[in-house]
Amino acid sequence: MTPKRALLLLALFLSASLFAAEKPNIVLLVADDLGYGELGCQGNPEIPTPHIDSLARNGIRFTQGYVTAPFCSASRAGLMTGRYQTRFGYEFNPIGAKNEDPDAGLPLGEKTLADALVDAGYITGMFGKWHLGGTAKYNPIRRGFDEFFGFLHEGHYFVPPPYSNTTTWLRRKVLPGGGEGRWISKDEKLIYSTHMGNTEPDYDADNPIFRAGQPVEEHANLTDAFTREAVDFIDRHADKPFFLYLPYNAVHSPLQGADEYMERFAHIEDIQRRIFAAMLSNLDDSVGAVLAKLREEGLEENTLIFFISDNGGPTRELTSSNLPLRDGKGSVYEGGNRVPFIVQWKDSLPENQIYENPVLSLDIFATAVALANAKTDPKKTYDGVNLMPYLTGKDKTRPHETLFWRVDTRTTIRVGDWKLLRNPRRGQSDAWELYDLSNDISESKNLASTRPEKLASMITTWQSLNAEMIDPVWTPRGR
Repeated sequence: MTPKRALLLLALFLSASLFAAEKPNIVLLVADDLGYGELGCQGNPEIPTPHIDSLARNGIRFTQGYVTAPFCSASRAGLMTGRYQTRFGYEFNPIGAKNEDPDAGLPLGEKTLADALVDAGYITGMFGKWHLGGTAKYNPIRRGFDEFFGFLHEGHYFVPPPYSNTTTWLRRKVLPGGGEGRWISKDEKLIYSTHMGNTEPDYDADNPIFRAGQPVEEHANLTDAFTREAVDFIDRHADKPFFLYLPYNAVHSPLQGADEYMERFAHIEDIQRRIFAAMLSNLDDSVGAVLAKLREEGLEENTLIFFISDNGGPTRELTSSNLPLRDGKGSVYEGGNRVPFIVQWKDSLPENQIYENPVLSLDIFATAVALANAKTDPKKTYDGVNLMPYLTGKDKTRPHETLFWRVDTRTTIRVGDWKLLRNPRRGQSDAWELYDLSNDISESKNLASTRPEKLASMITTWQSLNAEMIDPVWTPRGR
């Protein structure tokens, strides 16, 4: 090799190394249906979550972190695009066979965070639950991800029948042999319950585990399998900037607790709660394995890590608590949209801090794009903000003054600490409600009748922002 060629290769190597060093790795950890009050760092003493808590201890925990919808699919549509999903008509939650509807998926005209980061020089990998379209055109491999291992629908059995090495809790409309209540097998490894009034969905029907675009057999518990794939991804790409999207399906139903974790929580008498605890602890250990791999590779100081839940917890279904918030999954009260939300970036963000201003899941997109120097579509409206100036103290104002949610007839807007909402239940009133969150985090005092001027002002603001949104392009009713 000539000296000139050697110098050229060295220059190219140094240039590539500098390019990689300037772009932080981005890791996005998503829990499924995890309630606001369930982590140790959120005040739960019953189920230790030391690894997730370490993110808060070494980073920043948001007390007012929100997602854009109170259930899985619409929330993920906002998370992946950095835009209110109602701007592009994605408002509902395809479940079961509806996932196979060719119109039920993240519109192809919307670019994902993975799309933006690939074009900025990142390797992108997703391992877990997608739920943004169950047909081929929506596959994550076609939405910006270099690698994908996971499933496309809303849920999946962690371990398929006969549920080896697990304790499984399933909903039933009627117990085996008839009647209502709980049915427990002789070995106490299978429990049926009628308390929800319905039968467990057929999660695995036409919903295989995919590697890229090909179905594969997986024998490990899915929480462990997704972690295995994520750790391997880090191992193979530690020398280049990467985006790791790790959306677990824990602690979403079906409730299935692995034996070793069930033993860990043998002191919890309620078997439903014990299974939930086992699943959450399994998830926490998995987060720990990812963090350990980053440390092993010397990547902690160059990796921005977000941890979030996709929506509030469904308490009756899972026991997942949203305390002290009102209601939970599916609702536009605080328990539906305010979630555990943590960020860590060693040496670049403060440690062991609490940030009390409202932030939004869409801010993850905006922050990642800014740090990666990635491009977005100048013709589109993006609703997230780059959080770095706020978290480093350079900007003392609120990242958001106004936040908006809409799910069919359930809708809400937050302006400052005031919140306007309609959350009609079946057969109930759809009248507006008004709350002052600065004094009433649990939304127990409806001020609509005592503050008519504030109510009118909030309705006007809601109407203005709602006019920017479009009608749903797909609904489960087919209209």
